[in-house]
Amino acid sequence: MKSYKDMVNFADWSKEEKDQYTISVMKGLVMDATRQANSGHPGGPMSCADFAYLLYRYHLTFDPKDPEWFDRDRFILSGGHMSMLQYSLLLFIGWLDLDDIKNFRQLHSKTPGHPEVEIPGVECTTGPLGQGFAMGAGMAQAEAYLRNLFVSTDQKASRLINHFTYVLASDGDLQEPVALGSASLAGHLGLSKLIVFYDANEAQISGNTNRSDSTDYATVFEGFKWHVQQIDGHDHDQLNNAILDAKKSDRPSIIIGKTIMAKGTANMEGDHNTHGAPLPQDEIDRTKDKLGLPPDKFYYPKEVKEYFQERFPELGDTAQQWKKDRSEFDTNDKIRPLLSVCLDNELPDTTYPSFTVGESLATRKAFGATLDEFAKDLPNLIGGSADLEPSNYTGNFAKTYLDFSNDNQSGRNIPFGVREFPMAGMMNGMALHGGIIPFGGTFLVFADYERPALRLGAIQKVRAIHEFTHDSFFVGEDGPTHQPIEHAMALRTIPDLNVFRPADAKETAVCFRLAMENKNNPSALLLTRQGVPVLDQDYEDLEANVRRGAYIVKECDTDPELIFIATGSEVSLAIQTAELMSDKQIRVISMPCMEIFNKQSDDYKNKLLPKRGCLKITIEAGITAGWEKYSGLNGLEIGLDHYGASAPGKDLANEFGFTAEKVEEKIRSHLDTLL
Repeated sequence: MKSYKDMVNFADWSKEEKDQYTISVMKGLVMDATRQANSGHPGGPMSCADFAYLLYRYHLTFDPKDPEWFDRDRFILSGGHMSMLQYSLLLFIGWLDLDDIKNFRQLHSKTPGHPEVEIPGVECTTGPLGQGFAMGAGMAQAEAYLRNLFVSTDQKASRLINHFTYVLASDGDLQEPVALGSASLAGHLGLSKLIVFYDANEAQISGNTNRSDSTDYATVFEGFKWHVQQIDGHDHDQLNNAILDAKKSDRPSIIIGKTIMAKGTANMEGDHNTHGAPLPQDEIDRTKDKLGLPPDKFYYPKEVKEYFQERFPELGDTAQQWKKDRSEFDTNDKIRPLLSVCLDNELPDTTYPSFTVGESLATRKAFGATLDEFAKDLPNLIGGSADLEPSNYTGNFAKTYLDFSNDNQSGRNIPFGVREFPMAGMMNGMALHGGIIPFGGTFLVFADYERPALRLGAIQKVRAIHEFTHDSFFVGEDGPTHQPIEHAMALRTIPDLNVFRPADAKETAVCFRLAMENKNNPSALLLTRQGVPVLDQDYEDLEANVRRGAYIVKECDTDPELIFIATGSEVSLAIQTAELMSDKQIRVISMPCMEIFNKQSDDYKNKLLPKRGCLKITIEAGITAGWEKYSGLNGLEIGLDHYGASAPGKDLANEFGFTAEKVEEKIRSHLDTLL
């Protein structure tokens, strides 16, 4: 076996010897970085280093000078705890330097404990197991749709979109249902450019996987209609051939690599304790000796770097040819609009749907009408519903643009099935891939199923539009299991997630437009099942108002005595109540988005909600916690702090006090207590 003592003759080594030694250098960096940080996961990176190295060295297509090149292959480390594996490869590319490796897991470093999307070469933030797998499926979905969209417009455009998505998954990833849910859908949809390497080392933090799992994943994935290969995950010939075979398949592929935890260590191979703790220093020393490495910390010889980068001129030429092709298509009248919308991320002008003032219309129906209108100008607006098309009003979109399927990958409607969490995870992947504005619909009460992906989308600042209908107890007869009470405010606790609860059809359309414009935040639109009156506002003024998060929807003649602050269906209720209380000077405020309002200037916020001189009342058909921020010390929060019941929505409104008469009664009773 070659060692550092033979480096003077490195040029004469065989390819196999160079590959194996480069992998040893990677393992040395993994051991040193986790040991210096006194934190991290060395065992996993050492078990899958063979696959990851070969993928980057021989198969992955990327531009060494531009990590954001659009037609690059995507690599997702779903087992994000193995981050040092990826960081060592990014060091070899040149997107990280050795000081970054030495600062592993330290404050403000480029090498945090789990990969974060802001790091060059990291496609998505991973760590919560299973979600990287789902995001990988979403990226493959985006690639397939865009490729077919461009090719169907002009056959020559096949040169613009044609790349693979690779996912490295761990035992723990596949134990998370979100991975299997997205895998099931990926197989059904025929996402053939999705390739997963499953690092089956059968060890995890608490012990061996056989304590908790005996699943035959080969059989499972064959049932999911995947191309399945089982190999020795340390045999380089088997690994290379498996990757090549996967790229030829007309189905998504999984390569199940039988590997050994902490492969290469002196005395700890297969030891589950190496999963989540640095190796002891004496074990590191003995392992380095076994691998032919010097005892030096962070050993990184230039010969290894230069060898790893031998393919870079070829990769650079490929990327440059693509950029030349792309420039030529800028003069193609059929392709140029797609380039603007999909690759340059330009949002064209859109037309708002017309609604009749005074008409009673559910905001979920308004969403559907707006989706139909916006979709005409946005060929990259794609998505679907978690088996609730009639309820989410995405059915007309599906009928018009057809389902994305194995046989029709130009379809814009994604039939997610009852897979809320995989849907949200895949939406994150689509948004991160670029070129796509994804949307997904379900009931608000099921937002809890999506919450980990909503949070991860917010962390990554993706543009994904989540439609949540049936937003309150007005769901009615389906009862408390389907009536969201705490969900609106729970979503508002997620930083960087914009939560819109529009008052009527027109507000819904404007909120939808704002969600599309915002390229750095996911958005949730909370929409009614029941009809609410379309308010008398023109779009031009309304858009300016909604862009500030809250605005005066009904003003009084003089300085207000009372200010009603409402969202969604309760805005019209607040207006009705104000009309009943004609003896009071009342201002009614619609607050479609707290997050946007909170970012306004103090002058605007104080103008809308004066600190003194008036009583503030909040009205929302959900929990009252959180509203005291706006109602103040002596204010009143009208809401619902208990679960709902099964009955027609109008009966529940009366039962729970959400009629104008009962709201007035609560307010006057509260006023009496203050006098």
